[in-house]
Amino acid sequence: MLPHFSRAHRSAGLLMVVAALTVAGCSSTSRPTLIGTHGGVAVTGAVDKLSPRDVAASAAAWGARYDANPKDRDVALNYAAVLRLNNQADQAVAVLERAFVANQGDKELSAAYGKALASAGRFDQALRVVRQTQDPARPDWKLYSAEGAILDQMGETADARDAYQKALQIAPNEPSILNNLALSHLLSGEIAPAEKLLRQALAAPNATSRIRQNLALVLGLEGKFQEADAVARQELDPDQANANVAYLRSMLTQTNTWKQARQQG
Repeated sequence: MLPHFSRAHRSAGLLMVVAALTVAGCSSTSRPTLIGTHGGVAVTGAVDKLSPRDVAASAAAWGARYDANPKDRDVALNYAAVLRLNNQADQAVAVLERAFVANQGDKELSAAYGKALASAGRFDQALRVVRQTQDPARPDWKLYSAEGAILDQMGETADARDAYQKALQIAPNEPSILNNLALSHLLSGEIAPAEKLLRQALAAPNATSRIRQNLALVLGLEGKFQEADAVARQELDPDQANANVAYLRSMLTQTNTWKQARQQG
């Protein structure tokens, strides 16, 4: 377990590393586009390689499309996703709220809206949104996965993992669910099961680069730096890989927190 730190501090620190690994050293020539979503969290692998400049360009491009048609659900999903990448959580909520009202019953949009609300700290409202949209007769795995992520942020670990299991019953081996469940274990300091789940997720044909980088993080926490290095370098160009590996090493060695986590995970 991660020692002597509140869950909030553990979550903030680990999520900072997970997020930073996906953008560190990204090339400024990446195409500033986002296509497709999974509950407003996982977009295409290209988003994992966006530089801050690309994020700003994407925000401007999607913002223009949103101004032209604010009720378009695909535009709203993509614009909100890039706003969240740009740490504009409140604006992402506003964008998705407007689209949510205009597209009642859209489960993917509901999951995205719920996650955006949670990112803005509005946990109770986030849960209401995803739970009210869920149809018990025809449950949607994206909503269960979103519910789990929200509950994890609230510190409701047992309920979060129950939601993930419900999602997996509907979509067995779905990598985005396995990734979320792995992060749930990681936030609790349970490093070994996190590694197992991320390896399982990475074996799926639709696994994203984000999952690969999360696995590199977990391997680093376990002290498996050589393997973490090898994993981090796959699917990335050399400059991106070097930056990610350097960032991983600096975060894992700069404080006793990470050293202790690696030893006790």
